[in-house]
Amino acid sequence: MSTDDNSQGVAGRRPREEKMKHYGIRALLGAAALATMTAGATPALAEYPVETVRLITHSSPGGGMDVFLREIGKHLGPIMGVNFVVENVTGSGGAAAMAEVVNGAKDGSVFYGATPTHIITSLLSAPPVTYEDLDPVVNFFNDPQTVYVLADSPYNTLNDVVDAAKANPGGVVVAVSTPGSLDRQVMEEFQAVTGTSMVVLTHDGGGDAVLSVLNGTAQVGVSEIAELRGQLDAKAVRILATYTENRVPGIGDVPTAREQGIDLVVSKFRGLVGAKDLPPEVIAAWEDGVAKLMEDPEFRKWYEAEGLENAYMTQAEARVARDEFVTSLKAFFEKFDIK
Repeated sequence: MSTDDNSQGVAGRRPREEKMKHYGIRALLGAAALATMTAGATPALAEYPVETVRLITHSSPGGGMDVFLREIGKHLGPIMGVNFVVENVTGSGGAAAMAEVVNGAKDGSVFYGATPTHIITSLLSAPPVTYEDLDPVVNFFNDPQTVYVLADSPYNTLNDVVDAAKANPGGVVVAVSTPGSLDRQVMEEFQAVTGTSMVVLTHDGGGDAVLSVLNGTAQVGVSEIAELRGQLDAKAVRILATYTENRVPGIGDVPTAREQGIDLVVSKFRGLVGAKDLPPEVIAAWEDGVAKLMEDPEFRKWYEAEGLENAYMTQAEARVARDEFVTSLKAFFEKFDIK
């Protein structure tokens, strides 16, 4: 892979529109209800057509999207006047979760927390239900990806990992989330860029991947900050690098991969998709509600602490960005002969 400054990896390819520039290549014991807060400072919008909305994720409990949806439900509930329930539908790289939404009611009562995973799975696995059977609703964030190790790991830089992998091909195990996840695909590019060969260990979600690093099954992990927050605060893990253009605030003085000589920039979107042809009033309620949510002081404090970048998009903007992402992803697969 070329290492000039214009090479940013599959997720680093940017749409032309400035507002969309980062849309790139993220329940305990099953389903758990997220009770909406009692009357708060933020007034509710016009009455939503249903009282309870299911937010489906392919992530296992503790995974990035699981954490993300629960936080959204807590803050967005009083704004939209809705009870949000998060359900973990794992398996098949997101295909089972996508099917749950497509086969559900078309009244605004069920949505899927979307990351690049559902598009990657659709293109590589050809499941019965694909991203083309779904429609973007809104986009929320870009979520920085990190490379991390145990606090007492001998690896202090990303190049230490590269050196170890070159000295012992196949000897370094890297934990990632699902087989169709962005982290899994980025590891293919990472190995190509660095000329290394590693064992990439997939899981049902990012939370499970973190456990594999903690118990020593893997020496390195790729994850989002929200999945690592508890372990970072406990000083159980250290972040070696971020796949971002600039350093991420709130996690210490961590250099980017590019600063360490590895030209790989990744941006992982987090959004919401639903069934096609949802009622216009449902889409309008989400666009209005999420626009207000992103300015909520408590919610902003949370997402800024997690290193999340506000990348709010309306449905029309998210559709364009999704299509551009698919084009760049197909080119990535062709370049690295991923089938």
